Amino acid sequence: MKKFLVLGVLFILPLVAYLFFASGVHNFSKLPVLNDQIGDLNNFEALSDEQVMFKDKISVLGFLGNDIFNKQGNAFNLNQKIYKKNAGFRDFQFVMALPFGSEDEAKELLDELDNITDVSGWKFVFGTPERIKTLFHSLGGPHTLDENLATNYVYIIDKNGSLRGRDGKLKENEIEVYGYDASSVADLSNVMNDDIKVILAEYRLALKKYKADRTEN
Repeated sequence: MKKFLVLGVLFILPLVAYLFFASGVHNFSKLPVLNDQIGDLNNFEALSDEQVMFKDKISVLGFLGNDIFNKQGNAFNLNQKIYKKNAGFRDFQFVMALPFGSEDEAKELLDELDNITDVSGWKFVFGTPERIKTLFHSLGGPHTLDENLATNYVYIIDKNGSLRGRDGKLKENEIEVYGYDASSVADLSNVMNDDIKVILAEYRLALKKYKADRTEN
């Protein structure tokens, strides 16, 4: 009797665990869409000749302003806590919007980051102050740009060009999160890192489902 009980535990428990996690896929909590009407990058010029856009990419959008080195620590925080952990995801990119005239400083920052990691996913785009303000204000939320057209906050933009974050409805006492403070290692590690994992998992699951459907057809 004990033998059958042990065998039952060995075979049934893994099956129950599998069914539990499999059902969890269908109940997977997505990172909420906070704004699906944000601006695009059509009026910006990239540091390289490539065209940078939000469509079909998961983007971290930042505004370093015309005094880049004042925000250099933010860039290194983001690189270490967010970018390096997820750079293997093909459609993941960092987009930094800067005013014209910041190109040389941007190249210098990119070179410094390149000493640490592959920076192919870092994209710098340049525009007029008016275009930067228009893009920033299209995000909505409580944050503001300073006099240098910069902010400590960065934003998650999905493949449809929508702003993602926390709407305060997923958990009790949860607050809304429109952006993530890149000057705070704690905010990046404890909040943004989790949200990036959620949105990347969402797209990985969607890709697996797409491949499975194609195989069945």
